[in-house]
Amino acid sequence: MAPYSAGALPRLTALRYLQPLREGGSLPAVVESDNGMVVVKFRGAGQGPRALIAELIVGLIARDIGLRVPDLSLVDVPPRFGAEQRDPEIRELLDASRGLNIGLRYLDGAFNFDGAAAGDLVEHGFADALVWLDAYVTNPDRTPRNPNLLVHERKLWLIDHGSALYAHHAWETVDLARTRTPFPLIRDHVLLAGARDLAAADHRIAARLGPDRLAAILDAVPDELLMDPLARGAFGSSDEARARYVRYLVERVLGPRTFVAEAERRREERRARPAQRRPIRR
Repeated sequence: MAPYSAGALPRLTALRYLQPLREGGSLPAVVESDNGMVVVKFRGAGQGPRALIAELIVGLIARDIGLRVPDLSLVDVPPRFGAEQRDPEIRELLDASRGLNIGLRYLDGAFNFDGAAAGDLVEHGFADALVWLDAYVTNPDRTPRNPNLLVHERKLWLIDHGSALYAHHAWETVDLARTRTPFPLIRDHVLLAGARDLAAADHRIAARLGPDRLAAILDAVPDELLMDPLARGAFGSSDEARARYVRYLVERVLGPRTFVAEAERRREERRARPAQRRPIRR
């Protein structure tokens, strides 16, 4: 796979606001762009630009290790975009999001994953790779209640990684020991019980995510996000910010990878529980 670069992601312009996606806490929306429909994650939402940084980094890592993520793009929201919106919450969000935002290709006809109805679509090795990824990037948002998996053309697609990489909300507190901590919230992962060989996934994926590859992924994160006043923190430049993300991700993957051992332990705990009956609906 070709390395990423800051110019690797297409840069689109938002033309027309179509529909808010209110099931998302950050109020993303379906938007018509100059290259088709995209779901836009707005930098003015409550989680701010760091959520967009996490969306890009985790999405690109996922794609790099063979998991499906809707095509990512950078989306410019121009002045006056969405001015016709009557909802003051939407107008306030758009006003705070002028400039660069993040888009994902709109998957027409996609629906939310439900293990009881679509469990047969989980391909061999998929659960292992996904559990590994979410434990690695500390993603809490892959639970049965909120799996952030879409079914599109009988394939599973990953969405919504804005809550991952929570270390970047307080870099000053993240030393080597904290970098290498396990991720206990993996216990709630929607596909944890379906993982079969986390050790094999660990061997395959960790070998792939070397320093050069992770640095190339960070090169695709634009300066505008890294140096946003709400994201830059104490970093003096975008290169300094990128280097900090790369160091965190490299140190976490070099190990000891306690997050893998934690996932294994939590998986065994999950499997040891008595099966719970689903309530009968009348």
